[in-house]
Amino acid sequence: MSLADELLADLEEAGEEEDELYPGGGGGESDGEPGENQADGGLEDIPEEMELDYSATESVTSIAKLRHSKPFAEIMDKIGHYVGNQRKNSEVSGPVEADPEYRLIVAANNLTVEIDNELNIIHKFVRDKYSKRFPELESLVPNALDYIRAVKELGNSLEKCKNNETLQQILTNATIMVVSVTASTTQGTMLGDDELQRLEEACDMALELNQSKHRIYEYVESRMSFIAPNLSIIVGASTAAKIMGVAGGLTNLSKMPACNLMLLGAQRRTLSGFSSTSLLPHTGYIYHCDVVQSLPPDLRRKAARLVAAKCTLSARVDSFHESVDGKVGYDLKEEIERKFDKWQEPPPVKQVKPLPAPLDGQRKKRGGRRYRKMKERLGLTEIRKHANRMTFAEIEDDAYQEDLGFSLGQLGKSGSGRVRQAQVNDSTKARISKSLQGADVTSFTFKLFSHIQMQLLSVWFPC
Repeated sequence: MSLADELLADLEEAGEEEDELYPGGGGGESDGEPGENQADGGLEDIPEEMELDYSATESVTSIAKLRHSKPFAEIMDKIGHYVGNQRKNSEVSGPVEADPEYRLIVAANNLTVEIDNELNIIHKFVRDKYSKRFPELESLVPNALDYIRAVKELGNSLEKCKNNETLQQILTNATIMVVSVTASTTQGTMLGDDELQRLEEACDMALELNQSKHRIYEYVESRMSFIAPNLSIIVGASTAAKIMGVAGGLTNLSKMPACNLMLLGAQRRTLSGFSSTSLLPHTGYIYHCDVVQSLPPDLRRKAARLVAAKCTLSARVDSFHESVDGKVGYDLKEEIERKFDKWQEPPPVKQVKPLPAPLDGQRKKRGGRRYRKMKERLGLTEIRKHANRMTFAEIEDDAYQEDLGFSLGQLGKSGSGRVRQAQVNDSTKARISKSLQGADVTSFTFKLFSHIQMQLLSVWFPC
């Protein structure tokens, strides 16, 4: 078997598998209730629908069937019933997933996704039909709902762009100016009455679906304090409803780790033709909630991780119907706000500190007999003390000719009458050796004084 034959065989097997999965050939869509199966497809069906060409389609009801479907009418009727009859928190018992109103909230969240898909389909239909009249409007108004409102307001008469109060509520003044200038030079042709009527029908359907989506959001947000009070206190009712709907219920949300909860609602791809540089990776509903967006941009990722961790804790509390008054949610939110304030505090002023005290402590002073003897040897004698003394207002003679300024002070002058004596403490006098205690102290002292006088005379009167 050649390579081409193998490829054809694989294609035939793939076709047989599709026939087994969808025997009716409708892509898994039932005859009367297309809205039920669209919920299974979700956002994955958007690119396939947008690739289709609706220019040959006659009516919008042949491609957009959600508005007149039975599930859509049932969900909207139930929402009206529960809005008129508010329930109390004490009426909920057992798992929250078993409560009928909770199942309605989950179904309403899934319905909002289907409404978004339907709005994209209607926008493609209106764009293909109105490109015959004003092809440049698609590039000037990229938003789907704004484009549909502008088409309904303009119609065939493009001269309505100037001084149109209704159009000023839809578009900005700069966009209106560009649209009016472009409309004056467009190459489009006039639309027939049937085509214009089909366009108005499609626009009315899109606006009704958008109004129903906002009504669902208001209902879900009003009942989030009944389903998940603690989670709603932290991130708000709208964000709580979104992350709970994407997670598949409050029980699944409570089992989810914080790192995965932070990624719920992340934008993985964008529409073709638009730049993806503005999309932030790994950022979901929590990153775009008001609590995180109130911080500076450099702290938002860190704040999103903190809020996701606290949302996980609050979801686990709500899943067990604990703290129905929201006390846990208030405590967690106060903790979040304290940390936010701590992050935004300015750094402390750097103070100039003095140098620290040296580690070397005061040295220990030596004591003892040997140290006292050394001080006695090096201490000032009486002769040195007299030599250091000076008499003021008297001119003294120099002791040496070659050493000017050196004098003997009061040494040798009348009135001094003292000779050299060793400075002895009273404590040392008591320690005279026993050999000297019995000697003739008087003769020894006379000989010592005579020796000292001879030494002084040899110094003062050299030969």
